[in-house]
Amino acid sequence: MTIANIEKTTKIASLRTKKAIDWRELFFKNLFMLSAALGILSLITIGYFIFREGLAAFQFAGISGIVLGTDWLPPALYGIAPMIVASLVSTAGAVILGVPIGVLTAIFIAEVAPKRLSDLIRPMIELLAGIPSVVYGFFGLVIIVPLIQDVFSIPAGNTVLAGIIVLAVMILPTVITVSETSIRAVPRSYKEGSLALGASQMFTIFKLLVPAARSGIMTGVILGIARALGETMAIIMVMGNSPAMPEGLLDSARTLTANIAIEMSYATGVHASALYATGIVLLVFIMVLNAALLYLNRERAR
Repeated sequence: MTIANIEKTTKIASLRTKKAIDWRELFFKNLFMLSAALGILSLITIGYFIFREGLAAFQFAGISGIVLGTDWLPPALYGIAPMIVASLVSTAGAVILGVPIGVLTAIFIAEVAPKRLSDLIRPMIELLAGIPSVVYGFFGLVIIVPLIQDVFSIPAGNTVLAGIIVLAVMILPTVITVSETSIRAVPRSYKEGSLALGASQMFTIFKLLVPAARSGIMTGVILGIARALGETMAIIMVMGNSPAMPEGLLDSARTLTANIAIEMSYATGVHASALYATGIVLLVFIMVLNAALLYLNRERAR
């Protein structure tokens, strides 16, 4: 057999093999692309629908009248500034209270606790993530609200503080699970090398492992913020739902999501459009906040 025949035979066999592999690769490539396209298309469709329905409210009251307005009195006034403040304060409070607890718990499960204890705690955290939000709301209504009422001697415990505590508990499973996974994903050689050089366990954890897992921990924080901003049922049950501007943590308040859920069932005309406009503001807030956190996380990782 000549060299030319050998090369021809090899080329034919290679083409046959390539053709068989290409069909599989083409199928999965198109499948992955379709999945990504469906996700993007869903976001575009939701955004288009909400913006289309909320346009009438912006034409009626103007962007400043809705975003900066302090009075919510349909069908005349549609100011949602109090709801914006309540959403941001409750979310920020939940992050300040819940994120440190969640990250420290993740560190304990991943690096400090004995294997038997960590294997016991981990399923309990995962079970906490599966509890419906209405159950958290009942917990807040029965335990936290009366406790705040008694401790601060106020007429009603349905306050911003109650919402912060409930949201802090609700974001814990997300922050703990993602943070623990990120810490465990750090190569063991990092820890072994640090300990071999004489560093203590706590120094290794906080100066080496946690910075190395920063990206994953920030992802857990971002998901927790999104969960807190988007929570509805539990907030309705514990925050009192007053549309007035809250002046402190012990005041009743209404978040953006609660405003939509409470009034959408009977709203019509411009009133209904104003609720869609509330959804637009919420969507913009979440997108801007997530983009900012992702940008900061990427910059610090460089």
